[in-house]
Amino acid sequence: MAIQVGEKAPDFELKDNHGRTVRLADFRGGKNVVLVFYPFAFTGVCAGELGVLRDSLPAFVNGGTQLLAVSNDSIHTLRVFAEQEGLEYPLLSDFWPHGNISRAYGVFDEDKGCAVRGTFIIDQEGVVRWTVVNGLPDARDLNEYVKALDTL
Repeated sequence: MAIQVGEKAPDFELKDNHGRTVRLADFRGGKNVVLVFYPFAFTGVCAGELGVLRDSLPAFVNGGTQLLAVSNDSIHTLRVFAEQEGLEYPLLSDFWPHGNISRAYGVFDEDKGCAVRGTFIIDQEGVVRWTVVNGLPDARDLNEYVKALDTL
């Protein structure tokens, strides 16, 4: 069961595609966070979704909001993927312990060994204010993220 609106978002500490440590707690009191879980780098739907976010980046990375994308790939895979796709926002590795953060958010598919398409908008106090979870083949609607951010 995925984390629900109104719940405190589970804190995490993950490495990004450059090996830097990113903590959810570091954004508390400063920025809202759009946390996007996706199955794997180099897959069609994932590349498409993350590309749409790249093309709409000012809505998701600005003075009040930070976009963080999480997959179960290694940081090395994510580095190459980000370079290939021109992704300038942090891609976080939930590789080891495998899927630990994806499980904490309730979006890890045990049979497939990866996260499903879960999105969580977390306010500056660390509370989930909006969420959507789609299955592996189902892309998310970017416009829904933007509408949810406008309500914060």
